[in-house]
Parts: sequence; structure tokens; C-alpha cells
Amino acid sequence: QVQLVESGGGLVQPGGSLRLSCAASRIQFNIYAMGWYRQAPGKQRELVATISRAGSTNYADSAKGRFTISRDNAKSTVYLQMNSLKPEDTAVYYCNARNPYDNEFWGQGTQVTVSS
Repeated sequence: QVQLVESGGGLVQPGGSLRLSCAASRIQFNIYAMGWYRQAPGKQRELVATISRAGSTNYADSAKGRFTISRDNAKSTVYLQMNSLKPEDTAVYYCNARNPYDNEFWGQGTQVTVSS
């Protein structure tokens, strides 16, 4: 069974940084497009950033210039470096994996709280 395990969330002050990691297992990682999504209380889940198999990236407007998505195929891991965090970035962050056949998988989520 495919597993996506997120880590790196926590409590950070406004302006701070966090690096999220998502370790994948039981998948052929290099054929999957990977993404980060987030869901704040009372809101729908929304795209944060995606990275294709080839390494092309896409960001939500709210993430551009502050967040960076990257992947390490040798480690079957995708990262989200988040800088200049704002209180509105507070959410549960989810890792997503999608293969060329449109099968997709989700991690269990990691909480990010930005507060002073």
C-alpha cells in the first residue's frame, strides 16, 4: 500500500520558516507528480505547489516568492521550503502524489501554525 508521510510542521512566528518533507514508499516515485495542498479550518483544501516528474514547478499566487517545492527522487521525498510565513498560512498541509494514470494518493497531513 502506498504511503506518504509528512513531517516538519509545527508552530512558528510570523516571518519565520519551516521545511516540510513528504517521504513516499511503495511507489515508483520518479513517475509521480508531487504536490502540497493545505486546508485551513472552515475552508476547502487548496493547492500550494506542485512539481512534475521532470521537475517543473507550479505555485499558488499566495506561495509565489515565499515557498519552494523540490524533490529528491533518490530519497523518494518531496519538500516544501516555506519562508516569510504569515498567520494566514496556518493550515494542515497535505502531500499528494499523482501518476500518469491519474491515480493519486494523499498523506495524513501535518499541522503548520503561524502565530506570535
